[in-house]
Amino acid sequence: MGWISRPRARWRAATGLVATALLGALSVTAMGATPAAAAVEQSVGQKIFIDPPTNKHYDWLGSYKVGGKNVFCVSFHLKAPDSTEEYQPGQELLTKWGEKLKPDVAANISYLLLRYGNTTNNDEAAALAHLLHSWTAPSRKPGDTDPSLPKKDVAYPEADYLTYLTNASKTAADDVAKMKAEAVANRGPWTASVTAPKGDQHLGQPAAWTVTVKNSQGKGIPDVPVKLTATDGTVGQPDKQTDTEKASDSSSGNSAPQAAQKDTTLKTDANGTVTVKVTPTGDQPKLAASLSAPADTPKVQNPVNTKDGIQNVVGTGGEKQLTAQGVVAVAKPGKVQVTKTDAKTGKGIGGATLRITGKDRKTAATSQDGKALNGPDGQPAVVTTSGDNGTATVENLLAPQEVCVVEVNAPPGYTNAFDPNNPPAACGSLTPGGTLALTVANTPNEVPHAIPAGDLPVTMAKGTVETSFSTGGIAGLAALVLVGSALVGFAARRSARR
Repeated sequence: MGWISRPRARWRAATGLVATALLGALSVTAMGATPAAAAVEQSVGQKIFIDPPTNKHYDWLGSYKVGGKNVFCVSFHLKAPDSTEEYQPGQELLTKWGEKLKPDVAANISYLLLRYGNTTNNDEAAALAHLLHSWTAPSRKPGDTDPSLPKKDVAYPEADYLTYLTNASKTAADDVAKMKAEAVANRGPWTASVTAPKGDQHLGQPAAWTVTVKNSQGKGIPDVPVKLTATDGTVGQPDKQTDTEKASDSSSGNSAPQAAQKDTTLKTDANGTVTVKVTPTGDQPKLAASLSAPADTPKVQNPVNTKDGIQNVVGTGGEKQLTAQGVVAVAKPGKVQVTKTDAKTGKGIGGATLRITGKDRKTAATSQDGKALNGPDGQPAVVTTSGDNGTATVENLLAPQEVCVVEVNAPPGYTNAFDPNNPPAACGSLTPGGTLALTVANTPNEVPHAIPAGDLPVTMAKGTVETSFSTGGIAGLAALVLVGSALVGFAARRSARR
């Protein structure tokens, strides 16, 4: 903010005195006259008239366009920068008198620059410019706001300029009080944290993660943009939200639900939190949060040309990056080993078919990726036992879960005891990284010991058949053999006589 004018004793000069021209955060220009610095580009803010009731001269409260960017001046009453002025990074922002800012004032400035430094609202920009000058060029003694003093010694007439601002825009004046209170409530240092979901995490199964941003008093800060990046997972908003969360998302520009993606940017709700669903795609899903936070102390930029007494400026936007992350391990899959045995001998049976189901013995078990373990027919997958041990193994199953194996068809030789309405089955609990051993036994078919009476064909009898004969039967058979032999001899003799 700078002045080019004839000296005057007080800011409110009598009629006929030429008003001083402020160049910087303020600039005074005669209405209709050519500005003193034609290259100075006022950006966002308000004109405030400093000579009521004539209103022939005004000052500028707001930002300036320098190098294509908006900046706010912080060296009251010095020359305002033109749009091509060159600046270099400086150190900690001090008062116009070279004194350190009080910690709370420095924190207020950092927050307001972060929150409103890029504002396109004229009232907000004017209020911010007013606060910056009131904090960096405060009056230290009576009379030091007299513009006739050397420019480097002039303090900011805060009360007078708040009156002028009120006359120009009541909203801008109200914003001064609002922004002060907001800065006190939300100033840094901020903290950010990421809270991972409790319990086991599984591939393909989304779970809620929470990011929280808090102020120096430990309270959540609303409306803070947070960039979220997932590793070994995808991120999206919860598909179920409370009415309060939906209202907050709507006011913050969030849309719900979002499609799964690797990163997204969302704003904190009224409690300073962002809740998203992360779906694991790898062994160790991680959610990283990054955001712009107020610096511990604001930084200033100094003009390269120091000869003309040009104002220092402060930049807009975030002051520093704040990051946080959380990570969890996906539960390891489990496997089921099925053994089919003979109920009498305990030996393994190959060729038995069994379905892998859930606890209800009807629906499919769940694989590690969260999908139902169905076969090509859409029914729970089937395994077949093989080998001398009669075993089959199913791997990559979600754990924990209840798993059952249910026999589909009995192997040959075990059909008689098989009931399709109540097939043999075995169930158990699968643990992460563990092997669940399940055994299903079959009762073998009974082997008949004699051919049943009746007229059934002999070919129907299978297996080993034992036959017994009585002593009387054996004697009768011998007599028949002798009679047969006598008849054969008699027939031979008659044939010889002929």
